[in-house]
Amino acid sequence: MKEERTVLITGAAGGIGRATVSLFSEKGWRVIGVDRSEFGDGFPNNGLFIQSDISRAEDMQAIFEKAHQFTESLDALVNNAAMQIAKPIIETTVEEWDAVMASNLRSVFLGVKLAYPLLKKGGGAVVNVSSVHAIQTSANIAAYAASKGGLLALTRAMAIEFAPDNIRVNAILPGAVDTPMLRAGLGRGHVGHGDVQERLDNLARKTVSGKVGKPEEIAHAIYFLADNEQSSFMTGQALVVDGGATARLSTE
Repeated sequence: MKEERTVLITGAAGGIGRATVSLFSEKGWRVIGVDRSEFGDGFPNNGLFIQSDISRAEDMQAIFEKAHQFTESLDALVNNAAMQIAKPIIETTVEEWDAVMASNLRSVFLGVKLAYPLLKKGGGAVVNVSSVHAIQTSANIAAYAASKGGLLALTRAMAIEFAPDNIRVNAILPGAVDTPMLRAGLGRGHVGHGDVQERLDNLARKTVSGKVGKPEEIAHAIYFLADNEQSSFMTGQALVVDGGATARLSTE
């Protein structure tokens, strides 16, 4: 095993992103973090944080120029950054639709293209953070669901094309995880009304496990898919981590 491995994580300042940065650092990896927001205190001292917008093609080019200066190879790329528009289809503007696709889908296409020279040097892994909305969804979140469904198809295509270079590509599909994005989306009314905690409790009761997930739980699943020692025989797959939410019939 290499003594020091390097991972690039987008959406590093968010709920799942921060937990993932922390876990990889604890495991001895050097972390390159990317987010449009500031990370604040706590980013690993031996890492590199880049404040940038992955939805902009020119920014993506600059991100990977900096990554090339920081490291000669990447052992993993975690495409975690995303945005969510919670609106009915007929109220969603073209600009909002395009913004979601640019952040959630086009950024992955561009990111993997730009990371490819770094990933192929040692046979790295790509982990695309999709969502259970890719396979089961609800009203007023169509753009997000479509982008995450597209990400599953892109994951399979990438797995096929990059297998000759010993690059594995998998997706993870988190369910309800207590993050700022989840809390912001609770206003859709699908789990009742009341304050945020009441809505979170209602959401937990809808899950087979009776709880909402923690960012750290998703981070561990991401690490499993990124680590060639643990998941070397997995590629082109979608790992659902949702507390059993998609196991239950909606009619029950």
